[in-house]
Amino acid sequence: MIKATELTKKYGKEQVLNISELQIFKGESFGLVGNNGAGKTTFFNLILDLINPTTGKITINNIQVNKSEDWKPLTAAFIDESFLVGYLTPEEYFYFIGDLRGVSKNEVDTFLAQFKEIFNDEILGKKKYLRDLSKGNQKKAGIVAALIGLPDVIILDEPFANLDPTTQIRLKKMLKELVKDKHKTVLISSHDLLHVTEVCERIVVLDKGNVVKDIKTSAATLKELENYFAV
Repeated sequence: MIKATELTKKYGKEQVLNISELQIFKGESFGLVGNNGAGKTTFFNLILDLINPTTGKITINNIQVNKSEDWKPLTAAFIDESFLVGYLTPEEYFYFIGDLRGVSKNEVDTFLAQFKEIFNDEILGKKKYLRDLSKGNQKKAGIVAALIGLPDVIILDEPFANLDPTTQIRLKKMLKELVKDKHKTVLISSHDLLHVTEVCERIVVLDKGNVVKDIKTSAATLKELENYFAV
């Protein structure tokens, strides 16, 4: 379980996040939506201990993320291209991540085989560095790398951006299967309300750093979100 308590983040006098309490439960598919500047990426960066909170704390399985590193083997993420190692080929990067998570090269190869259609013969075996791939293919590599070893918590920021429609559909199916069949906790932020309502069983709306909606996804959720953002 992930829990945020009295969590705030300020830059100077500007407060960009203010969450009194928020719990994300094990095995939950959790969506985070909001306009630009709402605090979505800030919240994910705080979960991953990439930035320090101004006040409050975040725990993963009762481990405070900025006080211990014991949560790291349980957690994987892809926020943006900075998570990649640009001077490595995709294969080298996947093996590097596998080594960090105790997954052998043979096991990584077996794992990667299921993504053949998503990779579309554009990533593996091309002798290209990650920095030379298109934005879409960099995102594919980053997302797949986050899944190596199937960690308990998977955090993806805007996973559908820059992906072609076919890959978006396959990614949505894969994420839903992770929660349903593997009982993994998946956190997704997205500007695409349709995608996030299709994938996530619970959606939180942030507005200027505050939680303004916490919705159990239903057939009416997409319309509710569209109405909210249309105002």
